Amino acid sequence: MSTTNTSNTSNGKTAAFVAYLTIIGTIIAFFINFDDKNKFAYFHIRQALGLYITFFILAYFVGYFDSWLISGPFYVFFIMLWFYGFTSALSGTTKPVPLLGEHYQKLFNMIGENA
Repeated sequence: MSTTNTSNTSNGKTAAFVAYLTIIGTIIAFFINFDDKNKFAYFHIRQALGLYITFFILAYFVGYFDSWLISGPFYVFFIMLWFYGFTSALSGTTKPVPLLGEHYQKLFNMIGENA
């Protein structure tokens, strides 16, 4: 996916921005966008939701290792993915996060499917 049209992007930028703030922000962004059904916002809501769910699931397993050599790179990796998605939302593009973004779009396609 690449850039979206300008009016569609500007209308959904607030919800897309809020989606990356926290998992609560993702839920709030969903409800902000519920009436508008903006495709740009739904794209980033799916990306953020996927990142947070993946993070919580993997962090549970990484937490068993009591070593910064294992958990440090894990956190850096997810911070980089989060930053990539966040800057994509701010710049108005719909670039999926590397490695996992396309899977998030397919997995959470029920979010915003009627947009």
